[in-house]
Amino acid sequence: MPQAMQPTQSAASGAPRIMLYSHDTFGLGHLRRSRALATAITAADPEASALILTGSPVAGRFTFPRRVDHIRLPGVTKRSDGSYVSTTLGMDIETTTNLRAGLIRSAIHEYRPDILIVDKEPTGFRGELMPSLEDLGQSGRTRIVLGLRDVLDEPEVLAAEWTRKGAVEATERFFHEIWVYGLQSIYDPTQGLPLSADARSRMVWTGYLRRSAPGRDVPVTDPYILITPGGGGDGEALVDLVLQAYEQDPGLMPRAKLVYGPFLSGDRRAQFEARVARLGGRVTAVGFESEIESLFAGAQGVICMGGYNTFCEVLSFDKRAVIVPRTVPRLEQWIRASRAEGMGLVRMLDETRDGMTAQAMIAAIRGLPAQPLPSETFVDGLLDGLDCVNRRVRALLDRRQSCAAE
Repeated sequence: MPQAMQPTQSAASGAPRIMLYSHDTFGLGHLRRSRALATAITAADPEASALILTGSPVAGRFTFPRRVDHIRLPGVTKRSDGSYVSTTLGMDIETTTNLRAGLIRSAIHEYRPDILIVDKEPTGFRGELMPSLEDLGQSGRTRIVLGLRDVLDEPEVLAAEWTRKGAVEATERFFHEIWVYGLQSIYDPTQGLPLSADARSRMVWTGYLRRSAPGRDVPVTDPYILITPGGGGDGEALVDLVLQAYEQDPGLMPRAKLVYGPFLSGDRRAQFEARVARLGGRVTAVGFESEIESLFAGAQGVICMGGYNTFCEVLSFDKRAVIVPRTVPRLEQWIRASRAEGMGLVRMLDETRDGMTAQAMIAAIRGLPAQPLPSETFVDGLLDGLDCVNRRVRALLDRRQSCAAE
């Protein structure tokens, strides 16, 4: 292992610096969550800055507020056999991982964050974060936080994965706090993990991360439902089912706005575009919307997959929603959707129970107006996530400054 880098001049007495790491091998979830956190933290503290380290190939298509920036790590993608490959550089995965690890280490050395927030993966992609965690552990100047979404996977599957990656040991050793962006009353993502009582004492249940739409509210004169498969990489079945519903039921209303997501394959999108064109404006579609919050705000209802960020938007904009969760390679979305349905927050279209047919989707769309709004189910602290995060950031910064003064 390389010799630990020595930190340069401390930033503790200056403007707070927050770094957020999200490995992002595929999809939008980690980047969008980090962006929401960085935006809220810098809005709450006009002196703070935030730097996001991300492997997302579409990071440059997002807008970031003042005092928030990002560094794009070399991209990797997962093959069908489960192995990884460099997206564009033509290097083997070991070389790519070493390059990413070096860039992360250098960025931390130069930026000198007061707080590092690690999204989901305690050791990073293929352990790439470990050299930096070792450095930070030796210097002791940076508070390190592990941020977990509300659901990770089935307990047995997660336990095996964390054991293989050394994630439990890293969590015990390096992380000062563990933030769960959800509520324990809904689901505990760490159940099944052999975390010590000491590690569990560092857990903070924040609530879900509230989202807001940019700009002023614009009255909607042409009602629509929003169709979103998230990043789109595994959303073909949802898009196909919605299009079948509008094709088979000429009277199905209201119209639909479909956002394919940036990772839907070009060939498949071309096929969908031809079908959309034949529907005569009853369905309109775009490939990517960096401020999809505005579309959520104006929608009468939502048909979506069950990713974390989409679920937060459904709750934040108080939209009647039908979630069509994926069940592979993880049960994360199904667990989230089934728990939310059981509480009356959303309805789930379950393949086993309801069938993935055009008739089932037609019934789901027609049934949206009769669903209760999420707000009609009272859950204390449900959307307090960002407020809680800002309180914890302030507490960690105050503790950091106290330590520096001693």
